Amino acid sequence: MDSLLYLAGLVVLLLLWIKVKGLDYVIVHQRWIFVCLFLLPLSVIFDVYYYVRAWLIFKMCSAPKLHDQRVRDIQRQVREWRKDGSKTYMCTGRPGWLTVSLRVGKYKKTHKNIMINMMDILEVDTKRQVVRVEPLANMGQVTALLTSIGWTLPVLPELDDLTVGGLVMGTGIESSSHIYGLFQHICVAFELVLADGSLVRCTEEENPDLFHAVPWSCGTLGFLVAAEIKIIPAKPWVKLHYEPVRGLENICKRFTEASEDKRNSFVEGLQYSRDTAVIMTGAMTDHAEPEKVNRIGLHFKPWFFKHVEGYLKGDYAGVEYIPLRQYYHRHTRSIFWELQDIIPFGNNPIFRWLFGWMVPPKISLLKLTQGETIRRLYEQHHVVQDMLVPMKNLQDAITRFHQDIDVYPLWLCPFLLPPGRGMVHPKGQEEELYVDIGAYGEPKVKHFEAKASTRQLEKFVRDVHGFQMLYADVYMNREEFWEMFDGQLYHRLRDKLGCKEAFPEVSLLPEPKTSATSCLEFLFNTEAFEWSIKFSPPSSQAIESITGLA
Repeated sequence: MDSLLYLAGLVVLLLLWIKVKGLDYVIVHQRWIFVCLFLLPLSVIFDVYYYVRAWLIFKMCSAPKLHDQRVRDIQRQVREWRKDGSKTYMCTGRPGWLTVSLRVGKYKKTHKNIMINMMDILEVDTKRQVVRVEPLANMGQVTALLTSIGWTLPVLPELDDLTVGGLVMGTGIESSSHIYGLFQHICVAFELVLADGSLVRCTEEENPDLFHAVPWSCGTLGFLVAAEIKIIPAKPWVKLHYEPVRGLENICKRFTEASEDKRNSFVEGLQYSRDTAVIMTGAMTDHAEPEKVNRIGLHFKPWFFKHVEGYLKGDYAGVEYIPLRQYYHRHTRSIFWELQDIIPFGNNPIFRWLFGWMVPPKISLLKLTQGETIRRLYEQHHVVQDMLVPMKNLQDAITRFHQDIDVYPLWLCPFLLPPGRGMVHPKGQEEELYVDIGAYGEPKVKHFEAKASTRQLEKFVRDVHGFQMLYADVYMNREEFWEMFDGQLYHRLRDKLGCKEAFPEVSLLPEPKTSATSCLEFLFNTEAFEWSIKFSPPSSQAIESITGLA
C-alpha cells in the first residue's frame, strides 16, 4: 500500500510539473518522459490490438480464397470514382497518422479514399520458388512464415514494419543487394488495379512495360493488389565478421572489395566518423559455434549499432553467429539509431532489462503526438536521407555528406544495379555496383539549412548519376527530378493508362511544405511504405496453401 501511495504521489507531482511548464514544453524539451510514460505502453497496446485484429482478420475475412473478392471491391470503388466524374485524385484510405511519414497527409481529406485491406501471404510455391503476397504484408510477417519453413527472400529490408507494397512502389535494399539488386529485382510479377478499374498482371513477358515502370512510381500508376517474389533456401544462422577500418581511403577500398566478393552473402558498413567505420561481411550457415552465438534480437541486448561500435572502440575484429531472422531485423529495436535522439538512455543496461521489451515506440504514435513544434524542428534540424551513388564515387560522396550535413553514423549498403527501362538504371547498358548511403540524425554542421543543404546533396547525386530514395524529403524541382530519374517509360504509360486524372505525377506530389517538391508525405500515404502489423502471425490459410513441400 505504501508503495502505491508513493507511486501515486510521484504521478501527481509529474502532472503538476507538466501543468506548470506546459505540455508543449515537456513534449519538446523532455520528450523522453512522454515517450516512456505514455507512448511505450500505448505502443504495446497498439501491437497487441493489431496482433489480435490480424488474427481475427485472418480467421474471419482475410483468407486467401477471399483475395479475389477484395480485389473486386477495390475495382468497384475505382469505377464509382469514375462514375462520379473523377473530380479528385485517388489515394489509399489508410489514415495518414498510421503511416511512418513524419507528416500527416491532409490530402486524405480531399482525395478519393480507396479502402485496401489486403495483408495476407497468399501462397508459397517452393517448386517455382516464389511467394505471392498482398501489399500490406510486412517484412516481419513474411520472415516469420518463410524462415519457419526453411525459406527466405533474397533481399529482405531490415525494419519489421516495411510492407511489400511500399517496397514495390518505392524501393527496398538489404545487405544481400550486392548480389541480388534492389527489392524490385527479386519481384517476378505484379497485379494492379488501374485507373479505369481493370485488373492487370505484369511480368517480364506479360505487360513488360508496366512491370518495369511500377518500381519507384509511388502508387501513381495504379493500386498494387498482389506481388510474386522470388524466394531462396534459408539456413538458421548468419556467420558475421566485424572488421574495424580507419582512414577514408581504406574504408572505401575495403568496402568495395567486400562488395565485389560474391562469397559474402551479406555486406554492410557503419561509418562512425569521416575516418572510422566497421565493415561487416556474413554468410548463412547451418551450424554455429556455441561460444560465439549472439542473439541480438533479445530485448536486453545492446542496440546493434552500439554493439558494432564496440569493435571499433576496442580496435579488434570478431566473428559471431546470429539467428537469421534476428539478423534481418537487427536495426528494428533502435530504428537504426534514431531512437537515441528520442530516449537518450535507451541503450542503458538497466533500461534494456526493464523496458527493452517495449521498444521501439510506434512511429505512428510518435507522429500523432509530436505536435507542430516538433514537426517544424524535425523538418529544419533533422536529416533522414538515403542517396544511391555508384561505388566508384563512394569516397567523394562521403566527403560531400561530411561537408554538407556531418551526420553519423552513416549506413553503407552496396547493391547491384542492372540495366533496365524503368526510372532507375545505370547510365550504360551494363550492370554497375552502387552503394546506398543512409544519413539519419541531427546535422552537426553550423551552416545547415534543410532545403539548401539537401539541394547540394541532390545536385552531387545527379552529377554522378545517382538516385535519391523517394521516402525522404525531395527539394528538386520537376526539371531536376527528371534529370535524376528516367521518365520516358513512366510518362508514356501515364498517358496510355489514363493516370493523369487519377494520380499525381511522382515528381509533383501533393502538399509540398516549400516551393520545391516534397515526396515524403505522398509516398508514405499510398500503399508505399505503410507500416502495419508488427510480428503478425502467418495465416493458417497461407500455411495450408504452401505447395511443393517435400
